[in-house]
Amino acid sequence: MTPHPTTGAPAPAAADATPVAVLAPDAATVTDEGIARGLVGGDEHCLAVAYQRWGRLVHTLAARALGDAREAEDVTQQVFVAAWRGRANFRPDRGTLPAWLTGITRRKIADALAARTRRTELAAALGGSLEHENRADDGPERILDRLVVTEELSRLPRVQRDILELAYFADLTQTQIADRTGMPLGTVKSHARRGLLRMRHSLELAGAGR
Repeated sequence: MTPHPTTGAPAPAAADATPVAVLAPDAATVTDEGIARGLVGGDEHCLAVAYQRWGRLVHTLAARALGDAREAEDVTQQVFVAAWRGRANFRPDRGTLPAWLTGITRRKIADALAARTRRTELAAALGGSLEHENRADDGPERILDRLVVTEELSRLPRVQRDILELAYFADLTQTQIADRTGMPLGTVKSHARRGLLRMRHSLELAGAGR
């Protein structure tokens, strides 16, 4: 893939993982409207031109919101892949392509922040029972990676385990889990809460017995 001139992130490929075509010499002269029409029509060249023209804007918005350059690069990639996959939903008569990309960017930023929050919440739920180790390098990602977490998840009832794995390891929101499983949203929330409480209680008992 062609690197982004500002962020260094590779330009996104289309949904079928086919590399984006090399930009033609006249790419700078293509109008915004022409890019929009081409994108809607499935022209991968227009996706590449759109990335060249608005990738920096997307990356800047993501970096400001997330405060993390690597996450911003990931979001930038996700935005243009989502734009390609959802190109049929773009309506030029309802707004410009940059505005549409900005809307996608906001949603992807929200997803990234929600995933970060879920990781932090799980770490907090489990962290209290692991404080006895008092290790300075125990961050949320380290706690999540511990084998004890996987072991405790395996002890949960099947529904609770499946929901927590989807939430914290597949980075799905509770609404997405409800859509995927067919459960009511309230039921998903209830199972997630009970599962976390059960895990924490089990870990506290294990810590007390040491």
